[in-house]
Amino acid sequence: MSDSSNRPLSEEELQELVSSSDSGARNPVGWVGSMLALTALIWSIFQVLLASPVANYILPSDLINNSRQIHLAFAMFLAFMAYPALKSSPRHYIPVQDWVFAIGGAFLSLYGFFFYAKIVQSGGLADNVDKWFALLGIILLFEAARRALGPAMAIIATIFMAYVFFGSAGWVPEVIRWKGASLQKAMSHMWITSEGVFGIALGVSTKFVFLFVLFGALLDKAGAGNYFIKMAFGALGHLKGGPAKAAVVGSAATGLISGSSIANVVTTGTFTIPLMKRVGFSSEQAGSVEVASSVNGQIMPPVMGAAAFLMVEYVGISYVEVITHAFLPAAISYIALVYIVHLEAVKRNMPTLGNKVTSTGRTVLGMALFFAGFAAICYGVKYPVGWIAAAVPEGAGWILAAMVCLAYFALLYLAAQGPDLVPDDPNAEQVELPVVSEIYKSGLYYLLPIIVLVYFLMIEQKSPGLSAFWATSLLFVILLTQHPLKAIMRGKGDVAGAGLNGVLDLIQGMIDGARNMIGIGLATATAGIIVGTVTLTGIGQVMADLVEFVSGGNLVLMLIFVGILSLILGMGLPTTANYIVVSSLMAGVVVELGAQSGLIVPLIAVHLFVFYFGIMADVTPPVGLASFAAAAVSGGDAIRTGFIAFFYSLRTIALPFVFIFNTDLLLIDVGWIQGILVFVIATIAILVFTAGTMGWFMTKNRIYESVVLVFIAFALFRPDFFMDRLMPAFDDIPPAQLETAMDSAAVGDSVRIEVAGPDFLTGEPKSTVLVLPVEGDGVPGVERLENLGIVLTPEGDQMLLEEPFFGTPYADVMGGFDFYGDTPVVVASARAAASQLPKELIFIPALLLLAGVVFLQRGRAARLEENPA
Repeated sequence: MSDSSNRPLSEEELQELVSSSDSGARNPVGWVGSMLALTALIWSIFQVLLASPVANYILPSDLINNSRQIHLAFAMFLAFMAYPALKSSPRHYIPVQDWVFAIGGAFLSLYGFFFYAKIVQSGGLADNVDKWFALLGIILLFEAARRALGPAMAIIATIFMAYVFFGSAGWVPEVIRWKGASLQKAMSHMWITSEGVFGIALGVSTKFVFLFVLFGALLDKAGAGNYFIKMAFGALGHLKGGPAKAAVVGSAATGLISGSSIANVVTTGTFTIPLMKRVGFSSEQAGSVEVASSVNGQIMPPVMGAAAFLMVEYVGISYVEVITHAFLPAAISYIALVYIVHLEAVKRNMPTLGNKVTSTGRTVLGMALFFAGFAAICYGVKYPVGWIAAAVPEGAGWILAAMVCLAYFALLYLAAQGPDLVPDDPNAEQVELPVVSEIYKSGLYYLLPIIVLVYFLMIEQKSPGLSAFWATSLLFVILLTQHPLKAIMRGKGDVAGAGLNGVLDLIQGMIDGARNMIGIGLATATAGIIVGTVTLTGIGQVMADLVEFVSGGNLVLMLIFVGILSLILGMGLPTTANYIVVSSLMAGVVVELGAQSGLIVPLIAVHLFVFYFGIMADVTPPVGLASFAAAAVSGGDAIRTGFIAFFYSLRTIALPFVFIFNTDLLLIDVGWIQGILVFVIATIAILVFTAGTMGWFMTKNRIYESVVLVFIAFALFRPDFFMDRLMPAFDDIPPAQLETAMDSAAVGDSVRIEVAGPDFLTGEPKSTVLVLPVEGDGVPGVERLENLGIVLTPEGDQMLLEEPFFGTPYADVMGGFDFYGDTPVVVASARAAASQLPKELIFIPALLLLAGVVFLQRGRAARLEENPA
């Protein structure tokens, strides 16, 4: 954090800032320091073995079955050893009480492992001894989380824990009051079973997240981070605002290998921020660009941080589907950020760096071709792999491994023809931009592990853990061999010394990966308390009712409420914890309220909505840690940096609202041709939105032009909004004709009905909207309804509903109605799909309106150029 004089921090101070937030500020010397490093190394080795295909042969089944307990034990032990209790606590040695806490925390984490037989025998119910050990374990977990993540996580978890015990008290508002739980029941739920601390979130951290964090740490240790930054500067540094554009692209690339936005800010920011200031960006603007681009690294597939793996478990879809849905919003978000810094540079007529002259169009085309080529390689390797697997099914694995090694040796030989890349000095008097054609050969082999990862994830569709294992295994080979092999290929250098450096790099990378996991492991474990409280108390349904009341049933207000909740929690929680808390409480509520409004909101859309607002945790003033880190590098004001970064991130805030209502952006049920059209239109829309909010397009906007540009962006993002008003998507039909409508509807269409009746608990009138899919070609309407559990009984002008059978699609939704009271449950209204022109026709007038704005601004820009005064 910068001091009162806003002095940029030194490299040593910056690394201390990163370590204090990501891996622990304490680095004891002597045998204690060695023991700490060895513990982290053993943790990494255990996690690699656990993810390996031979885990069942190498590790005892007890260790595999209790891997979550072991994972948390390492995190707890290292947290108390690496994170001081207070700012005044010693940094160079570990006090006695921290030794006690560390050993106690590890033992209590392993309690279920040590006493597994007893717990199984009791059916997972804690006895009088277990409950006290469990309570002590939770207290130590909260303290470890406070040290590693700050006080907010521990405070929120404590509030939820207090609600478990005191939820029945008279001073608790009646709307959220529940019967309460005994200590024994609560501790069984939270610590002994897999419903609380050792639940899904910690399981995801254990199975998937560790390997990806380790993969990133090893790739960075190999030198990939510096290579990506140099390539970005070589490609973009010569353009207007080039350092800022390079910072965006470089951070997007390093976001692949760094799970921490703070580390990303410091890693790329130490080079990019001084160069941004050099061409005219203020300290706060330079820091803000770095913050916005670094934080967004968490939303960029194929590696999206811990939350993506949690979505796999919570939503119940594959990782491939998660990153497919997440790709388009992430891509256009980064395109918009590049455009933001371009507009800033044009507005201020910033100078360029270096003497290289290349058109922007040629640069953009070159980068697009590179990414397209990389994607084609990732996709295309499936064909030779398929041929080899078909020709030699038994030995295909060995042949493919040999081919990867040959590709590695060839690319390494190419890299050995030139010097190794060293970080540039951004404060040098003369800045020499890297020449892409000269340096690209130096790090092409870094792409191999990423190709392997993407291949196993996307093509083979293996589990994320196994995919990361094979990619990490290749990194082991690269780290151990790159330096000695280069020395041999160059015919000079100390081969033995280079080999030893490779071993040390591998060990240090594994230690760094483990230490970077401390906070994530504790965040997922502590968030398990919140999830456990929701499942134990049923507070989720109460929250649904409360939020529906506050929002008045309006879905947009509801989404704003969820976004604000995420931002408030994000002031003190890391992204992963924020995502778990808000999605556990609110995801189901948004889906349910959307259904009541007649809108089908896919669960993945809601989870991505929460995730997008969750990543703002590191930006949002006054506690955004990434903003403080950027201010520490730039010497600017941290709070102002945070606010500017928040403004630059407006598209990250706007996009979630868009894809909730237009799921085409998430490529849900979208074919290739339509997908390409969606990508092109969404890119235009986000650029137009950016121009409208930045107040500059071809030239400075007039107010009405900014308004029109934002309106055009809305029309391109939400063409259905306008088409539905020109030609309604549904026709109202009398409830008595519902069976006839279902009979005549085409398969794939839907019919919507509003169900009204008394509430089962209160007897008060309530209603909900059901979206009935039309299924079964040639099936009569009555049978289609019965297959959905909808049984109708006409009575006068009304269509009465019978209670759906258990197990039918709407049994749970309809369970809140009282079907046996005096007032019947009826179909209040019905709507059937109507013929409607394609919504894409709205693009035509929107693009014509955009052409009009371009015409106006080009004429004005030309006149200003002729008469600059």
